[in-house]
Amino acid sequence: MSRPPIPPFTEDTAQQKARAAEDAWNSRDPARVALAYTPDSLWRNRTEFLQGREAIEAFLARKWSNELDYRLIKEVWGFRNNRMAVRFAYEWRNVDGAWFRSYGNELWEFDDAGLMRRRIASINDAHITDEERKFHWPLGRRPDDHPGLSDFGF
Repeated sequence: MSRPPIPPFTEDTAQQKARAAEDAWNSRDPARVALAYTPDSLWRNRTEFLQGREAIEAFLARKWSNELDYRLIKEVWGFRNNRMAVRFAYEWRNVDGAWFRSYGNELWEFDDAGLMRRRIASINDAHITDEERKFHWPLGRRPDDHPGLSDFGF
């Protein structure tokens, strides 16, 4: 199975890879997202350590059952060969209706077929009011003309 674009990355293909990941995550479909990772992919997400697509899919299902109205923006920070550094922010609300913006950085490593074999994510959550929200597009893919992280100064 191949998941283009494949390494080594250029500026254009790194941007395409990050946007494809953003689009998949904004689908909030754990099975779709998990297919971008190798069957034995290694993850660190905050303080959780996961291995394999099944664990990733279960983690994402749990995540999106708690993080409602999830909207994410990713931006490439840097890349080299088969590795990328990406920063992101996402907004979500909990079951009590409280809104949060989560900020983070990810380190990605890909195999030769373009599947991610390692993801290391560091994430911080900030409580925000409804008025402080910035990500207002309909659930799903972020529109091409919607501002990105740098536009917001994040």
